[in-house]
Amino acid sequence: MFSETAQCLKTVAPLFSQTAFLKDLSRLPSHGGVVCLQARRHFSVSRCLTAKAPPARKPRERVEIPGLEMITYGERMHYVPGLAKPVNPHWERDYKDPRYYRAPPAHEMPLYKDKPCYVYNQRTSALEGVCQALWLTKSKLISGLPPHLLALAANPANQIPDQDERVQNAIKHARFWDTTEERPSKEKYSNTLLMNLLHLCATLQSSHPAIGRRILAEKYSLAATWKRGYDLFQIRGQNGLLHNCMDPLPEVSGKQEVADTADHVLESFYPVSPSIDLQKVHVYKEEMNCSGFRGDYPYPHAHTLYFMEGADARWKLLPEQFRAKMVMFSFGNALARAYTLYGTQPQGILDSPVTVQAVGTNGRIFQFMVFQLNTTDLSGDDGIKNQLWLEKDVELYDFAKVRPLIKKKQVKVPAGLAGYKPEAFSKFLALYLNGAV
Repeated sequence: MFSETAQCLKTVAPLFSQTAFLKDLSRLPSHGGVVCLQARRHFSVSRCLTAKAPPARKPRERVEIPGLEMITYGERMHYVPGLAKPVNPHWERDYKDPRYYRAPPAHEMPLYKDKPCYVYNQRTSALEGVCQALWLTKSKLISGLPPHLLALAANPANQIPDQDERVQNAIKHARFWDTTEERPSKEKYSNTLLMNLLHLCATLQSSHPAIGRRILAEKYSLAATWKRGYDLFQIRGQNGLLHNCMDPLPEVSGKQEVADTADHVLESFYPVSPSIDLQKVHVYKEEMNCSGFRGDYPYPHAHTLYFMEGADARWKLLPEQFRAKMVMFSFGNALARAYTLYGTQPQGILDSPVTVQAVGTNGRIFQFMVFQLNTTDLSGDDGIKNQLWLEKDVELYDFAKVRPLIKKKQVKVPAGLAGYKPEAFSKFLALYLNGAV
């Protein structure tokens, strides 16, 4: 009797889905009794909802036999089964239409070159971080900010009245008051906090008139080219907010300290290539150097670059790569200015070094940087080096909570601003006042 049941199952098996067939088959008694099975069909659309896309159809290969002409339905002006599809020549318009523009292959472009160029832009995530940026810019790293800069903010004459209270109000405005939502996003409050601090520093213009000789520029495009070893490098893109000045920043190191950098040995990260994670292009201009402003711009000198860690929501960098971006764009602004002053020919040592500052923040943690360009001869590892002062991960406050953090019925972090650290704003103010005191 069991053999008859099995034969019936084979007959109706196509009407069953695989899952239902296995379930019903498991209900058969082990002693071979007859069980009445009901045939069920399952209609599903799960294939249309799956993430796996169907494989692309392979284009049909056209076979051309010399001496034989393919019969097409081109003369009949309509489709005819059994006849081949006609191949029409490409129609070239006698006018320019950007909607249908087709770029020529890279090797046919006028700017194509066999030698590649490695481009650093605002979205580049350098694998080795600051170490890689130091090698690319031929720079010596010095931990901490220069002491004479920190002394500017320590002087009571250079401080803001009720400084700590006003800074805390600026933080509260960015974190609590400047939103109708439960809490503002990181991109919003970091930008608001930076603008609040800049506005607070600008209140010193009455006692420091040189502050009025500056202007903020946004979304400017930078381009600078240099050779490092046998490779060609370029830095391009928009880095964010730039504080321009009519007067250049004073040099940080004297001539003797600059001369001592010749003994410094650059740190190597072998076997990693220095050009890793940089965009490799073959279509480029060799002499591409532009500060982003015209030659008659009244504020030609870059004072301070301000970077926001969450400025691009679609592309986020880790802290080490974020600091490398600050180094590269500070170097790019200084190099573009040096080319304007001294020409594009490599200079072993500049008569007047170019100094550029940078500040990066994510709304709570700040990165402070001062870059001094001493040389534009960057091809070899020997000779004079550029200098970089870096102070990283400086916290402005510990917590800014909309609601208190409670664990085990105990308030761990109270609501509001907690753990304010005035030293961070003092360093921010010191870089702002550099060149105005």
